[in-house]
Amino acid sequence: MRTAIVQCLALLVPLAPLAHAQEQDQDAAALALTGSAPPVAESARNWRLFVEGGAGRAVIRNASLREAPHSTQRLSLDLQVDAPLAPGLRGVLANRLDVDWQGLAQRNEINTLKEAYLSWQPRNDVIVDLGRVNQYSGVAIGYNPTDFFRDGAVRSVVSVDPASIKKNRQGSVMLRGQVLWEGASLAALYSPGVGAAPSSAPFSANWGATNPRDRAMLVFSKHLGADFNPQWLLYKEQGAAPQFGVNLTRLLNDATVAYVEWSGGRTSSLLSKTSGWKEEEKFRHRVSTGLTYTTSNKLSMTLEYEYSGVGLDRDAWTTLPQVSLPAYVRYREVAQSMQEMPTRRATLFYATWQDMLVTRLDAAVMVRRNGTDQSRLSWAELRYRWPRDELALQWQGGSGTVLTEYGAAPVRKAWQLLYLHFF
Repeated sequence: MRTAIVQCLALLVPLAPLAHAQEQDQDAAALALTGSAPPVAESARNWRLFVEGGAGRAVIRNASLREAPHSTQRLSLDLQVDAPLAPGLRGVLANRLDVDWQGLAQRNEINTLKEAYLSWQPRNDVIVDLGRVNQYSGVAIGYNPTDFFRDGAVRSVVSVDPASIKKNRQGSVMLRGQVLWEGASLAALYSPGVGAAPSSAPFSANWGATNPRDRAMLVFSKHLGADFNPQWLLYKEQGAAPQFGVNLTRLLNDATVAYVEWSGGRTSSLLSKTSGWKEEEKFRHRVSTGLTYTTSNKLSMTLEYEYSGVGLDRDAWTTLPQVSLPAYVRYREVAQSMQEMPTRRATLFYATWQDMLVTRLDAAVMVRRNGTDQSRLSWAELRYRWPRDELALQWQGGSGTVLTEYGAAPVRKAWQLLYLHFF
């Protein structure tokens, strides 16, 4: 059972890029907080390429609020390269091309340059990265208050599964250095603003979306026990007050993990940032906390509570569409781009079952509920894995009125059958 819990923690908590330089026991490695992209499966090759094709059906609501079924098709090509270039130097590249069709006439394509950087390791305990890096922080599953580099990172959504969104997003251009010593680690990074506007062009690198202004961050992690390795973050961006963050995970017993992710600092509300009206900054909190329970047969269930102090309270969320519908639409668009909660409270249930009933058959279920307007987003997947191929069936659905978070989404219900092949 303890091994299953450690495997669950390894999914919740990304491992440090320098973790391979130091031998640790399995529990400590799973609890090592760093702030990097979720690790990919290990491979003997320096590259990984897969193609994914999908077809399905979706009920879509148009601008006149009429719902109609549409056939959908998608083709994706995903390439990841991590290759040595010289002693102590390696190059990393991750790119994804998504092409989708609604019916047979309308085709959309979008290319996402996820990562492209050089990594230099002069010593076993020091590493320096330069280029576009997917800097991911946080231990929560659905909402990550300490993931300060998520703003503008999502270019193409192929699944509402939080793990897919974090993995397939754009990184930010940055210089990052990390140092490890016994029982602790420190990372420092600087990400410059490029002065360009975000681009929706299909093959744009979209530097303006991921590097809108100068930003810097410090991440310190300290080993304080066999199963306790907290992480502290200090984040600062140009023209804004510093933001602080903490990530904590703890094994409560052989079957249960508790986690808390918090960030806070002086800032204005999300509404003031989208509307442009001046508002006095005050200290606001963001929190995600939850429990993950794992059974002996590889069933893992997580219940998460989420709070955002920059989101709208119940009264403001209800009256904003009545005061100004364009402002309401703009607010929703910006919140989605920033991957920020539009309202104050939400809950998430997330479950995965590896080798469900038969070997290689995996299942996943997610239900997200807005605590302010009671709308819900549901998603489920069945996936069968072969050594080089995968077959998956996905379904999603939203419930709520047209002015709720998930009720306003254009896709009301959808299912798709996916086939994936690794080269």
